[in-house]
Amino acid sequence: MAAINRDPLTAPHRTRNDAIIAGTVAVVAVALALFVDDGRRPDALGWTLLLAAHVPLVWRRSHPVRVLLVVVACVAPYHGLDNNHAAPVPATMLVLYTIAATGTARRTLLTGASVLGVTLIFNALTNPDGVREVLRISGWVVAVLFCGIDVRYYRQYVASIVERAVRAERTREEEARRRVAEERLRIARDLHDLLAHSITLIGVQTSVAAHVLAADPDRLDREAVAKALDDIADTCRGARGELRTTLEVLRASEHGDGRGPLPGLDGVAHLVEAARLTGARVELSVRVDHAPSAVGAAAYRIVQESLTNSVRHGGPGLTIRVDLHERDGSLHVSVTDDGTGTASASGGTPGGFGLVGMRERARSVGGTLDAGPGPAGGFEVRAVLPVLPVASVPGPSMLPVPAEPVGTAEPVTTAEPVEPSAHREEAR
Repeated sequence: MAAINRDPLTAPHRTRNDAIIAGTVAVVAVALALFVDDGRRPDALGWTLLLAAHVPLVWRRSHPVRVLLVVVACVAPYHGLDNNHAAPVPATMLVLYTIAATGTARRTLLTGASVLGVTLIFNALTNPDGVREVLRISGWVVAVLFCGIDVRYYRQYVASIVERAVRAERTREEEARRRVAEERLRIARDLHDLLAHSITLIGVQTSVAAHVLAADPDRLDREAVAKALDDIADTCRGARGELRTTLEVLRASEHGDGRGPLPGLDGVAHLVEAARLTGARVELSVRVDHAPSAVGAAAYRIVQESLTNSVRHGGPGLTIRVDLHERDGSLHVSVTDDGTGTASASGGTPGGFGLVGMRERARSVGGTLDAGPGPAGGFEVRAVLPVLPVASVPGPSMLPVPAEPVGTAEPVTTAEPVEPSAHREEAR
């Protein structure tokens, strides 16, 4: 079965195998000439022609038509001398089979028609009354040719199955690599959102504590210092909990999706409260009836990253406005500030991932995001996220975070300023 499935033109050791087959067929031909009574026993010339007809069979796969011509050139005078007619039949049929199994259907039909034509002419000249013999020979020729065609089509069918299997395996490997790349991107994006936000808050709160300590050492406001340190401790505990959640999700992924519930709009109020702890004035407005979990998660992460950027680069006396509302079948997210920091036209220094991550999250739900300097100064981030699901785009993969009820909060200010930042770097 393996020999039938294998392509005869690329089979290993094909010349050696064909030499063995040619020798075997020659032995069969000698046996037929000696023991079958179908004409006279070959003389010296007859044996020479009979054995010479089997020599080209060694190259039957690489040059089947030429081999057939050589075989016919040896067999025709052999039959003309009325030698044993059964002896050359195996060699002739083997060449015809090879032509049908390795060539096109047109070549096979032309070859068959030529062989039958020569056979009919030869029998008409040598044996005009042998109609039955002509039909018998023609039937064998047609049967061998159809057998070769059938084997060729079967080999093509097996080759197509193997090709589809190889293509499917290659597709599975590419899909596996794509999923690994997507998972790495998800982990990098989630870690950036979780840790960058918390570390930024810790840095700002530390600056507040340092400012209180250095402002007037003789009249130290112990209550303000204690509050700043407590805020730092709370932020550290929150960051540690989120990091632990991230690691638990990664470890549990082999037992399921392992991604936990997606953060949503109900966690935006918690982000706003955390930003207010840094001394920024934050105004929140939420006018959304309902949003799919994937859209809510993307909006949450965009607000989180935007607040982190504003707190980090906005400077003292910062006011941030967060607005989420639903209009025309889309969730509109806007985060603007009046910070004094500056940013390049590209959104920061090369190598940052803040704006890249936000745009990826917006695209993951079929939305768009624009970020840049505001018309009245500061910086603004605007995103439009379709509320209706986008079938061709998967939702973002997020990790769970603490959530607080959503509401419209009154602006709150603190007495202590925030240390200015020289530039808005690519945390954006």
